[in-house]
Amino acid sequence: MTVDAVVDVIARSATEIRQGLVGRRGTVDAENPSGERQVEADVWADELLAERLLALGGVGEYASEERPTVEGDGDGLSVAVDPLDGSSNLESNNAMGTVFAVYDDPLPAPGTAIRAAGYVLYGPITTLMLAYGGSVTEYELSGGERTPVREGLTLPAKPVVYGFGGRVPDWPEEFRAYAREVESELKLRYGGAMVGDVNQVVSYGGIFAYPALDSRPEGKLRLLFEGAPIAHVIETAGGRSSDGSRSLLAVEPDSVHERTPVHVGNATLVDRLEAALD
Repeated sequence: MTVDAVVDVIARSATEIRQGLVGRRGTVDAENPSGERQVEADVWADELLAERLLALGGVGEYASEERPTVEGDGDGLSVAVDPLDGSSNLESNNAMGTVFAVYDDPLPAPGTAIRAAGYVLYGPITTLMLAYGGSVTEYELSGGERTPVREGLTLPAKPVVYGFGGRVPDWPEEFRAYAREVESELKLRYGGAMVGDVNQVVSYGGIFAYPALDSRPEGKLRLLFEGAPIAHVIETAGGRSSDGSRSLLAVEPDSVHERTPVHVGNATLVDRLEAALD
């Protein structure tokens, strides 16, 4: 199946991407479509994945956070990728990852059209978290092979951790009040790469959020490349996602690089968040 082939390409490429980060920590004289300065590794990983995924029969579109337009002939499945989530962590040599989603429809498309989604985490061990066929599986990646280590994964019932992005003075007052409640209940885990912070939530239970900001009410993260894929993983694992009022999977995007507030985690915490923001 084409979905399996896409996952295999990403899994096989992940080890190569991780190794290829060496010597590619500097920035290039260019910005991505969101106005962010690109790291050399961003561009390299994007080109690698685009070439390999578009070569698959049945993949008709490739879209990336690093390129302005959708590539491909449109005949088949659509793949949306954040080639290096958290690439700013390269300078400090902290965790980062790759986020992806396979859509049934041409892009931009809502999260309800996702067939499979997941993320690679370049941590002490390279792992792949995959939501596919109604179940979430974590794989260890080594030598181009993936070995399942946790299957049928669900969020722990008792939440333990939280991680919130953005500067505190830039948070809306309603979110700030919610954060004060949560910080008295949970442990802070925030590392500057969404995949690492979300993986803490998947492992221990809790909530991750990059909320709307006073200076950026539309949010910072991209819906197609970050918000919807992560929401698909979390919701498949029994949690909830929200843009502040509804599931991220229900949002109908108007453009490929549309931004959104992102809140994902245990349902009780996301329910409380929506009530606080209402």
